[in-house]
Amino acid sequence: MFCRQCEQAARGIGCDVMGNCGKNPEVAALLDLMIYGLKGVSIYANLARELGQKDQEVDHFMLDGLFTRVTNVNFDPDDIARRLQKCYQMKERAKSLYENAYQQQKGGQAPPITDGPATWTPAGSDTKSLIDQGRQYGVLTWHQDPDTLSTIEILIYGLLGMGAFAWHAAELGKEDDEIYAFIHRAFAATANPQATLQDFVGLSLECGKQNLRTMELLYQGHEERFQAPEPMLVSLGTRKGKGILVSGHDLPMLEEILKQSQGKGIYVYTHGEMLPANGYPGLRKYDHFVGNFGGAWQNQTRELPDFEGAIIFNTNCIQKPAAEYTDRLFTWGEVAWPGIPHLEGHDFTPVIDKALALPDLLESPGKEIMVGFGHEAVFKVAGTVIDAVKQGAIKRFFLIGGCDGAKPGRNYFTELAEKVPDDCVILTLACGKNRFNRLDFGDIGGIPRLLDVGQCNDAYSAIRIAVGLADAFGCGVNDLPLSMILSWYEQKAHVILLTLLHLGIKGIRLGPSLPAYISPAVLQVLVQNYDLGPTTTPDQDLQHALGR
Repeated sequence: MFCRQCEQAARGIGCDVMGNCGKNPEVAALLDLMIYGLKGVSIYANLARELGQKDQEVDHFMLDGLFTRVTNVNFDPDDIARRLQKCYQMKERAKSLYENAYQQQKGGQAPPITDGPATWTPAGSDTKSLIDQGRQYGVLTWHQDPDTLSTIEILIYGLLGMGAFAWHAAELGKEDDEIYAFIHRAFAATANPQATLQDFVGLSLECGKQNLRTMELLYQGHEERFQAPEPMLVSLGTRKGKGILVSGHDLPMLEEILKQSQGKGIYVYTHGEMLPANGYPGLRKYDHFVGNFGGAWQNQTRELPDFEGAIIFNTNCIQKPAAEYTDRLFTWGEVAWPGIPHLEGHDFTPVIDKALALPDLLESPGKEIMVGFGHEAVFKVAGTVIDAVKQGAIKRFFLIGGCDGAKPGRNYFTELAEKVPDDCVILTLACGKNRFNRLDFGDIGGIPRLLDVGQCNDAYSAIRIAVGLADAFGCGVNDLPLSMILSWYEQKAHVILLTLLHLGIKGIRLGPSLPAYISPAVLQVLVQNYDLGPTTTPDQDLQHALGR
């Protein structure tokens, strides 16, 4: 195996024995084969689209396949093997779509494709055969030139992150055909031996553009279904009684659990990236939705043994479960772990029954923290914020957010937040905020100094806030008193960075380390064009930001 798609790449180079995420070589091989299979699907789907034909089932499967390949999602080899068989079926379906479209449009037989991913056939129906086959298609086979390979990886990892956002948006009925068309066109390009480094650079920036639209659709879907987030206090304690803990990102799935558990004497808690769900009025209307338990994803094996209720993961950020809670753990959606019951559809009776059969949680009051500062909530007090800036009460904004992780060095973000001067406001989002969101930062004239914008899925709100401030001051985002210091871990954070680069935002500091898949030459281009750089020390980075 060789994998370097996330921040935990071993030795800063790549995992080649065992994934630091918990992925073993067999799972790695299957996921590499998924990329190869998706290229085949996209080659035919893209050709069919050029002839005016498309297929919703093929499009939706692309999102499933992309999401499956995101870090910390699927660790079950048999489940991935089943998905690979469906991937082949979708490739053949897209092939027939192309051939039929060609015959209708131009007459005669469509030109056959005789090599590459378009010709892929599963090596067998068993998981072992697919594992052996997948070992032929690792990342280092994607291109021989290291700089071109780097740009291909940047594009593919961007597509993985965007695919995850698009999966959530589609679940809410929010789709844009241009997004599907781009995914197919871009993925097909990665299998084109004639495509150049510059082609992949252009496609990566276009990926950032398409991701902005994807995140907009996702925000609209959440707002229409659950109302826009509002500032709300969230309890971090537990109540005496039965409990269900929901971890992940998927709000519609949480809503279903709330509906189905209503009136059964069960309290529902969020965990990890589900924390911002507490800011949606459409979810908080359920009186048994009572707060959040625990912190970021990497602490789950330390924290979840203390939650004696039922637990379910609904999207990425799962890690190897501890034995203390595997008997009350479930997965749903794209998430899978060997030996853990996986629920299909939206019947959560097994989770509810398990919660009812388990002992009561203890009464344990906890601290309250504020969530719900999406762009609409911030815009409601925009006048006060703008006046505070003009009067000098607010000197600068710091966006300190992104993915959290287990790698040493992430205490940097806690120390940075603590050292931000009292006349500055901190915007935060995604699970990186768990490093410091329990701290008391006070306020500036009634404006909280820490504004939690939401999940990584809510990055659209953070962008809207930055653009809104720029409009209010009649300047560009790069001219604002705003510093972006971002933590990254996996592909959703990666594609958000591509969106920021597409918007021309400069001066971003990224940490705790730079991606292993960015070659020195490609990094130099990013430094020259965008002033993108690594985090250093909190003191140095603050001095740099405040000295501008």
